[in-house]
Amino acid sequence: MARALPLVLTIAGSDCSGGAGIQADLKTFMALGCYGMTAITSVVAETPAVVDSIQLLEPDIIGAQIRVLAEGMPPVAAKTGMLGGRRQIEAVVDAWQSMAQAGIPLVVDPVMVATSGGRLLEWDAEETLIGQLLPLARVITPNMDEAAVLLGAPITSREEMLSAAQVLSKKHGAAVLMKGGHLAGADAPDVLVDGSLVRWYEGERISGVHTHGTGCTYSAAITAGLGRGLSLEEAVAEGKAFVTAAIREHFRWQSGSGEIDALNHVQFRGGTGQ
Repeated sequence: MARALPLVLTIAGSDCSGGAGIQADLKTFMALGCYGMTAITSVVAETPAVVDSIQLLEPDIIGAQIRVLAEGMPPVAAKTGMLGGRRQIEAVVDAWQSMAQAGIPLVVDPVMVATSGGRLLEWDAEETLIGQLLPLARVITPNMDEAAVLLGAPITSREEMLSAAQVLSKKHGAAVLMKGGHLAGADAPDVLVDGSLVRWYEGERISGVHTHGTGCTYSAAITAGLGRGLSLEEAVAEGKAFVTAAIREHFRWQSGSGEIDALNHVQFRGGTGQ
């Protein structure tokens, strides 16, 4: 008998090393019981250690991917990752309108800088991201560095994380998941603000793992949860558990420049996706 998994969409860049971007998203979608689709915005030549080069796709083909899926295989949830430039963001915003009107939840991961430090969002695109894309989101998932850019002020404590999430949520009319992976200390807490709701998600900091794709994986897991009908609180809880397991059970290879780590998207043993 044929199965019909929930259709979910990632609008993001392609990572040739397979650990971030659409590759990480698709692995996460499948691990958590969804059928993943893609609208590719860019091709990135990178490894967890370096971003070598980026080729942004033309806005027309980005919009066409989203529109053809909206008409023929409409997703029940979607996420954005690396969009790259102002024209690319505008194409996504324009093509998303029909799904926004249909109430399809959109998870916006405001990707700006790679873990390795490489810039992934053109400087002149920040205003477009803030003014046009964030208001379409059901939930925005910045890390502390991204939130600092969005707000123009550094974030260094749990108190500042909560305050920043509340400000961003009120400003953009969306829930905000502020990720505390860059917070100093032994813990890696995240806080979700959704209207009057405030919920902390505590997590362990797993030391000695140097990789990328955690933000992509986390937002993709939340998207999968929403696609399967979980509440936002439940989807974030499952996403937190999933990305923590992916870090803890990471893959590792030896290379000429040392060790290369990558998230493990296939060994998850918790949550409702199994």
